[in-house]
Amino acid sequence: MYGYGYERGYGKRVGRRGLLALTGVVTATALATTVASAVPPAPVASTAPAASPALVGLVTPGGREAALVRALERVAHPLRSTAPAGPTGDLRALSGAVGDAKVVGLGEATHGSHEFFTMKERVFRHLVEERGFTTFALEMSWSAGLRIDEYLQGGPGDPRQIARETLTGSPWEREEFVSLIGWMREHNRRHPDHPVHFMGDDLGAPKLGDDIFERVLASARETRPDALPRLTELYGGLRPFDDVFAYLRKPIAEREANAARAQEALDMLAEPRKGDGEDYAWTVQHARNIAQTFAFATVDLTDPASVTVAERLRDQAMADNVLWWQRRTGHKMLLSAHNGHVGYLSTHPDTYPRTQGAVLRDHLGSDYAAIGFTFAGGSFLTKDTSLDGEWEPVTVPAAVRGTNEYTLDRVRHRDFYVDLRTAPIAARAWLDQARPVYDAGSTFTPGPLPTLALGRAYDVLIHLHRVRAADKLLSPSYEPAD
Repeated sequence: MYGYGYERGYGKRVGRRGLLALTGVVTATALATTVASAVPPAPVASTAPAASPALVGLVTPGGREAALVRALERVAHPLRSTAPAGPTGDLRALSGAVGDAKVVGLGEATHGSHEFFTMKERVFRHLVEERGFTTFALEMSWSAGLRIDEYLQGGPGDPRQIARETLTGSPWEREEFVSLIGWMREHNRRHPDHPVHFMGDDLGAPKLGDDIFERVLASARETRPDALPRLTELYGGLRPFDDVFAYLRKPIAEREANAARAQEALDMLAEPRKGDGEDYAWTVQHARNIAQTFAFATVDLTDPASVTVAERLRDQAMADNVLWWQRRTGHKMLLSAHNGHVGYLSTHPDTYPRTQGAVLRDHLGSDYAAIGFTFAGGSFLTKDTSLDGEWEPVTVPAAVRGTNEYTLDRVRHRDFYVDLRTAPIAARAWLDQARPVYDAGSTFTPGPLPTLALGRAYDVLIHLHRVRAADKLLSPSYEPAD
């Protein structure tokens, strides 16, 4: 349903597979890759993959490795907890590393790990309470984000109901995000003078929903009555957009014509007129998201070059939406997405040539900070190749020698973070070299692992010793946490 991101099966990046990285639900199907590791949780020893050839030659001699670990320990800040509640004094150095950034990207090495999700709420709470942050942005559809934000600002419902309504089918349809939504709503009740907001920065998949079209047309009735007949005609053939799977089976020529219609509607609305106010700026943004979605949906699944173009379009669109929100509202934002969307480098640059994080850095400079996550073993959620498959737990073993995580996990702290920009020279050289890394999207293949140079991908890194799969939603009844 939502852009759950930078998903891929390692070593099999083909047309349809690449498309799946563009939208959450499309990604989640992963139709062109068989997931070798999609098995129920198992003891660590039983799930160990064979050693990857990529690891050969990457072993650091013992003395140098020990010196490297000591260098990392000098700048590592231990984490007291990954749970959202409780004191956050251990995050002060992280807050200092963020500095005056207006947008902070906080990644996740997997979709569907409990500790990544709870740590995001913990960091967001801290940034709200200590640094004046106001918006939590997620790589989910723009229209679904609007629905969550309406609830946060006093709309009807409860957090679990809202999660089911907006996050169904995504890896974020979990108790951890119910907790986040519940805390944000309670914060707004207690602090009406400093409300927090939720935004989705992604394309409209698996659906835009009819409401976003109606928002645009309702505004046009008041502000562009002369354009309303043509806008109604243009959108008439596009709405509702409720099934991206069925839509992508349409002929490419038809999809390209629809994209042209959506762009024409945007062009008509984007022409400024005297008297246009703040509400109208949002109307244009809604129309822009419609146009972005239909432009993405022109992808040719049989053409790898077309898939790469679509991948780049999606990350650019997400960055554009974040930039629009931040500049329009002035909010400080925490941007939650897969590591491959918030960081500056891709583990598959041939298919993902330019990340959202790279675009944001180009536009914001030091006003953007990227925080990545690593983990040394445990469980997370992925999907198999079934079109309507469920998110199921997969377990990976402790990281082996030669991987980024193996060395990080030798630091004496169980969980910690480090500002990579201030790492000692000895550690810097290691951080700037690409090594195998655990990195899973909607599917995961254990070998060969992709490689990444952590020091060039992120500004700050959070390393966790172990993770577990995120929690399924409970019964509809909801009680706020203490």
